[in-house]
Amino acid sequence: MRGEQPWKTNRARVLRSATTSAEAVLWQRLRSRRFHSLKFVRQFPIGNYIVDFACRDRKVIIEVDGATHSEPSDLMADERRTKELMSLGYRVFRVWNGSVYDNLDGVLLDLANFVGVGLD
Repeated sequence: MRGEQPWKTNRARVLRSATTSAEAVLWQRLRSRRFHSLKFVRQFPIGNYIVDFACRDRKVIIEVDGATHSEPSDLMADERRTKELMSLGYRVFRVWNGSVYDNLDGVLLDLANFVGVGLD
């Protein structure tokens, strides 16, 4: 519920203003219902986390991971995070920064399949 934890809202606002370049590239394809008319939001608080992107209608989260997610301890933390988000009823789609830069169309195709929407 909005207003319940204003620190999360403020933190999400800060993260939106400091988006990574890979997130900015992906956001241009997701925003304003550009991706299969689905409504995505960015830097959205869910549970104890602020996720990169979420489609609340489809209960899908997109996490864009960079080099800081490559160490074993980071991978374990990501796994815990994914499990907790899944326990809240969400499915998590993870993508690497490099994939967004090098193969955005492929990422969007994989996302369309993950979400269960037809091809444009």
